[in-house]
Amino acid sequence: MRAEIERLVEEIKQSVGLLRRHLDVDQSTVRLAELNKLAEDPDLWNDPQKAQKLMQERTSLEDSLTGIGKVERELADNVEMIELGEAEGDDSIVKEAEDALKALKKEVARRELEALLSGEADRFDTYLEVHAGAGGTESQDWASMLLRMYTRWAEKHGFKIEYLEESEGEEAGIKSATIQISGHNAYGWLKTEAGVHRLVRISPFDSNARRHTSFSSVQIFPVIDDSIKIDIKESDVRTDTMRSGGAGGQHVNKTESAVRLTHIPTGVAVVCQAGRSQHKNRAQAWDMLRARLYEIELKKREEQAAADQAAKTEIGWGHQIRSYVLQPYQMVKDLRTGVQTSDTAGVLDGDLDEFMAATLAQRAFGTGPGAVEDVD
Repeated sequence: MRAEIERLVEEIKQSVGLLRRHLDVDQSTVRLAELNKLAEDPDLWNDPQKAQKLMQERTSLEDSLTGIGKVERELADNVEMIELGEAEGDDSIVKEAEDALKALKKEVARRELEALLSGEADRFDTYLEVHAGAGGTESQDWASMLLRMYTRWAEKHGFKIEYLEESEGEEAGIKSATIQISGHNAYGWLKTEAGVHRLVRISPFDSNARRHTSFSSVQIFPVIDDSIKIDIKESDVRTDTMRSGGAGGQHVNKTESAVRLTHIPTGVAVVCQAGRSQHKNRAQAWDMLRARLYEIELKKREEQAAADQAAKTEIGWGHQIRSYVLQPYQMVKDLRTGVQTSDTAGVLDGDLDEFMAATLAQRAFGTGPGAVEDVD
C-alpha cells in the first residue's frame, strides 16, 4: 500500500479512536439499550416533555453510535478494495477506493466537530432571523438571498423549516424574516452564522449596472424546552397586535392577526404571524421571547467572543463576519477564520458546512488566524 494511502488510513483510525473515547462507546451502548426499553413503555407519552427529551437523547446516541460503526465498516471495505486492486494491478480500483477514503476522512472530521457540540443549548432547535440593513431594495434583496441560503442548508441536512414571520420589501426581497429550524444540533451548527453578512455585486436594480455593496444581519437563538427556566414579568412586556403581512403563500398567513411582544427592560422584540389564530401566535411569540432572553443570558455566562455579538451591532462596514463577492470576481470569505471559496453559487445554495466547521473548531480549540483581511 502506498505511503500516502497508509497515512490517510492511519489518520482516519486515530480520529475514530478519538470519537470512540469521547462517546465512551460501551457506556453509550448500555444507555441506548435503556432508552430503547423506555421508549417501548406505552405510558411514556403521558408526560410529553419528558418523552421528547428522552427521544432526543436516544436519537443523538443512536446517530453517534451508528455513525462510528459506519465509518469503521467503510474504512475496512476500502482498505480491502485497495489491497485487491494492488494485487490485480488495477489502478482504477485503487483510485476509487482512495477517493472514498478522502471523503470518509471529511466525514470523520465533521463528526469530530459535532462531538464538540456539547454546549448547554447546542442540542436544541433554533430560531433564525434575517434583517436587511440600510440600503433599501439592495439590502432587502440580499436579505431574501440569505434566507434562501439557510433554508437550502437546512433542507440538505434533512431539517424541518417553519416560517414564523416575514416582512416583504417595498420593491423586492424582505425587510425581515424569522424561521424555526428543527433538527439534531440545529442551534449548535447555526450559532456560528450570527452576524453581519456583506454582498458585493452588479446590482440588478441599477440601470447603469454599477457595483453595489449591501449588508444584512443574521441572528440565531435556541428553541428552549421546559428544562430551561426563564422568568419574565408580564408587566415588563408590551403586547401589540396587527394584521399579518409578508409574502403569503406557503410561508405565512396574511389574514389572521399577528402578535409582537416587546421586553421593555432589554428592548428585545419578537413577532409571530404564522398561526391561524391570535392565541397561537401569542403563545409562539412568548416562546420566542423566552428563547431570546435565554440566548442573551447564555452569551453573558459563556463570555462569547466579540464576533458572536456582531448580530447586535450596526449592520454595515466594519462589522461583517463574511463577505460574498460576485463581481468582478467570485469569492466568499469568512473574516473570522480566513476560510474562502470561489464557489459562490454553491455557498448561496446552502453549502456552508466548511465555514461552520472552521468556526466551531476555532471556538473549541482557540486557534485560528489573527486579523483577516476583507475582500474588495
